[in-house]
Amino acid sequence: MNNMKKNTLLLVLFSSILSFAQSDDATVKTIYSQSLTNGKAYVWLDYLSNQIGGRLSGSTNADKAVQYTKSELEKLGLDNVWLQEVMVPKWERGEKEIAYFDTRGERENVNICALGGSVATPESGLKAQVVEVKSFEELATLGLAVKGKIVFFNGAMNPELINTFEAYGGCSKQRYAGAYEAGKLGAVGVIVRSLNLRQDDFPHTGSMSYMDLPNSQRIPSAAISTNDANKLSEVLKKDKNLEFYFKQSCKQFEDVLSYNVIGEITGSEFPNEYMVVGGHLDSWDLGDGSHDDGAGVVQSMDVLRLLKESGIKPKRTIRVVLFMNEENGLRGGKKYAEEAKRKNEYHVFALESDSGGFTPRGFSFDCSDANMDKVLSWEPLFKPYLIHYFEKGYSGADIGPLKNDNIVLAGLRPDSQRYFDHHHASNDTFDTVNKRELELGAATMTSLIYLFDKYGTVTISNVEEIKD
Repeated sequence: MNNMKKNTLLLVLFSSILSFAQSDDATVKTIYSQSLTNGKAYVWLDYLSNQIGGRLSGSTNADKAVQYTKSELEKLGLDNVWLQEVMVPKWERGEKEIAYFDTRGERENVNICALGGSVATPESGLKAQVVEVKSFEELATLGLAVKGKIVFFNGAMNPELINTFEAYGGCSKQRYAGAYEAGKLGAVGVIVRSLNLRQDDFPHTGSMSYMDLPNSQRIPSAAISTNDANKLSEVLKKDKNLEFYFKQSCKQFEDVLSYNVIGEITGSEFPNEYMVVGGHLDSWDLGDGSHDDGAGVVQSMDVLRLLKESGIKPKRTIRVVLFMNEENGLRGGKKYAEEAKRKNEYHVFALESDSGGFTPRGFSFDCSDANMDKVLSWEPLFKPYLIHYFEKGYSGADIGPLKNDNIVLAGLRPDSQRYFDHHHASNDTFDTVNKRELELGAATMTSLIYLFDKYGTVTISNVEEIKD
């Protein structure tokens, strides 16, 4: 081939690449424009939060949320919308919890809430000497010395960690397994410092488990606010014999029937390759679940609407899945993966939004190096929208059961600094969600779905073919 032909070929290839880049740039711009000027996520969240409210698995509100979101998806003119049956746990909080301790002749009332899945205290409440620990290792050194006492887990989230989810993960086991570890040693109750970086009066609930602990050793477990945890800790330094009182009337019932809500746009070229985007429809009962995870639900719904409004006809089948029971069982995520396997459905990509409705910063990916290289090549398309975070890491709880060697799992990563101020607390409410931030997240998710649908994923077989 002479130099003139070589130069002509290179020019054609360069022009083709430039054309694709310009096309993608224009499409992503259209997606953001549609979301910021014609978004539906905020309207949907308003109804979900203010007209329905907290959506604890097995509750009437969870049922209302299922019917509402199914109805809204049907209005979008999707190719299919349906409900997927799933049995979920049903736990009720009961009457508002009460707690206090007496010091220097004065009663100090404590902001407290039962942890999800906990048993109740005796009807008259529980009062016992309280002992403070900051880790399971410290609890182990006390051993049977905690018998007949209330164990106070006061391990705080590490404020030095910029990634607040890392700080949360560093001490969440106290909440989840605290009653299990203390119950084995004969403790009569557990109170846990709320998982919150802010100093305030809001107790934060969350799931806990007794695992294989027999019923006779299952003890009531509750969270207290960070302010009250600090106050109690200070008083304990002066009075080792301090007694703590709390009362809660929560109850666990038999499992009940609920649903994942699913809608899809059928792929035009590869209808049997599935891409999922979703969040969890259930929430805790103290607030209205706007950040956790109403935001992820409405953003995921809006992804399919934005694709249609932007004139994008997906090559692959795009599904929105609103998972039930992420908070206290993960039954919805497990059921979806189980049904996908039973039907031999081929899932190539899944994206989850479950980190609040704050300003999007990027994504974390659970995928192969080859797919990560593909993602990194798209960074310039996101930088005009200040989306710079593209890292390997955790994707999401509900899409986790879909994991295999080929699928790409991704999690939207908003700015997390304020997330745990609201997480699982009564101040997780609609007024704390910024409309523009929510819509930016929906556009960011839609853009990633568009790119993976257009260019596909790199599978192990693809890599082997390239090597050969």
